[in-house]
Amino acid sequence: MTRTLVMGILNVTPDSFSDGGRWAAPAAALDHARAMLDDGADLIDIGGESTRPGSTRPEVAEELRRVIPVVEAVAALGVTVSVDTMRAEVARAAVEAGAGIVNDVSGGLADPQMLATVAALQHTHPGVDYVAMHWRAHGSVMNDEAHYDDVVADVTRELLARRDAAVAAGIDPARIVLDPGYGFSKNSDQNWTLLAANASFLTHGHRVLVGVSRKRFLGELLATDAGPRPPDQRDAATAALTALCAAQGVWAVRTHEVRAQRDAVEVAARLAAGGVTGVR
Repeated sequence: MTRTLVMGILNVTPDSFSDGGRWAAPAAALDHARAMLDDGADLIDIGGESTRPGSTRPEVAEELRRVIPVVEAVAALGVTVSVDTMRAEVARAAVEAGAGIVNDVSGGLADPQMLATVAALQHTHPGVDYVAMHWRAHGSVMNDEAHYDDVVADVTRELLARRDAAVAAGIDPARIVLDPGYGFSKNSDQNWTLLAANASFLTHGHRVLVGVSRKRFLGELLATDAGPRPPDQRDAATAALTALCAAQGVWAVRTHEVRAQRDAVEVAARLAAGGVTGVR
């Protein structure tokens, strides 16, 4: 693609921080996927486990129950589906149901079978991508792990270590996508420091996925005396970051709200193209 892709978030969970419970029913999830496609989504990322701070994990059977019917239904629409999971069993079932991307926020740390499973899936389902995100701990304790000597250097080192582990396990390097993990085991200042260096993640030979949609550090930035701005009122700030990341050339942005993010991507792509066309 000549522009950054827009990955629409489809949470089939009861407890996600922004839209928990809204799309838990398969029919509602499919309707929302269609709406995001109408708004310009290029990819749909389906997740059955909330990773918000303080969240608890569902049993694997419950995650499979939530995710697999929706993956199958959305993939049937002809769009590339990403499965947001830290479990190898869910990744395998989702790819077999039609998913083309495994989006593992743990970078293989949460499930020791994940990397080998993805490597095997790439042999049986050529073209499957693997997103490795920077991660230190599950949602229930992630905020306790926000300690860095140098957040940019430490995140880069730890993320590239997960890349190396993925390659060693047999995952095709060309199919690896890196995600700096904004909001995961990082406080507000650390997120902003990392965002200021976001372009550096493009220098390691891999596509980069950025997920900042509606995250807490945006709510804290826009806080009033009443407290942080609510998640569903953070889309304009998200679009500002989307435009900046798209101008840098990231592969995709992951978002709850598609239309404004697609508009921001189109503006960045047009500016990058330069020249004057269509003048009347």
